[in-house]
Amino acid sequence: MADCRNQTAITEFFLLGFGDLPDLQILLFLMFLVIYMATVAGNTLIVVLVVADQHLHSPMYFFLGNLSCVETCYTSAIVPQMLASLLTGEKTISVSGCITQLYFFGSLAGTECYLLAAMSYDRYLAICKPLHYSTLMNIRFSFQLAAGSWLNGFLAITILVLFLSQLIFCGPNEIDHFYCDALPLIELSCSDTHQVILMDFILACVFTLPPFLLTLTSYMCIITTILRIPSTTGRQKAFSTCSSHLIVVTIFYGTLMIVYMLPKRDTLRDLNKVFSLCYTVLTPLVNPLIYSLRNREVKEALRKAVSKCGFCKNVRRL
Repeated sequence: MADCRNQTAITEFFLLGFGDLPDLQILLFLMFLVIYMATVAGNTLIVVLVVADQHLHSPMYFFLGNLSCVETCYTSAIVPQMLASLLTGEKTISVSGCITQLYFFGSLAGTECYLLAAMSYDRYLAICKPLHYSTLMNIRFSFQLAAGSWLNGFLAITILVLFLSQLIFCGPNEIDHFYCDALPLIELSCSDTHQVILMDFILACVFTLPPFLLTLTSYMCIITTILRIPSTTGRQKAFSTCSSHLIVVTIFYGTLMIVYMLPKRDTLRDLNKVFSLCYTVLTPLVNPLIYSLRNREVKEALRKAVSKCGFCKNVRRL
């Protein structure tokens, strides 16, 4: 480990992004711009529908509105910086800016883990304990679960960032990624990083593992209950109530686990970036599509909203 006392602390990092591809910069910029705009529009639409439509005022859609809000902020913590880099070619980011990006990205990712766990528990109660659902999953409890999800997500990353902010960076300053992540930052530090690495591991076990295990356990119980339903129609109806959420959970945790469990070798760095794109850029894009295309109540709420807009336009013309 280098001695920091005789070295100058750096003030900015160099995000390598997708490499030096001048011929593809504009194409990548346009592609990610369209994806970002569609993501923000889709998730904002879900939030508006959940708030505006009385038929969607239930715990399941309350969690869905929170999830869409998280994912709008989640992708906004990364994509604008990436778009600016692709458009201008400026790949530098200050140390404080990098840690700030890590803070918001990490806290929102943690919040999403807890929200997915809350949604899976909601589906568990609806399918496995339908007679007690309205009593157990009331408005007050759903608010507590949502508030707890936001609080735990931000609390975990706050503790980690407090430790990271104590590190000194004195070179090299190149991050072979398109956003600031904890492990690449720790690797670039010339301070003693043992405490930070230990804290990162403890926080992952305390804050990230429980919601994942709760989600996994909930769906094991759900699938077991569904398989016990005697009629095919009954099984299909029960599965349809949680299929959209199961797809979202699979995509999110699947890509996340691949990224952080993939061996950190130079030959796999590009593959690591591709899977990172899946859960940072593509997952927030497809979630509104999954819920809107596979959910009859959301489609009905959207149809009503479009009808009202059409009616308002006709009134204005008159």
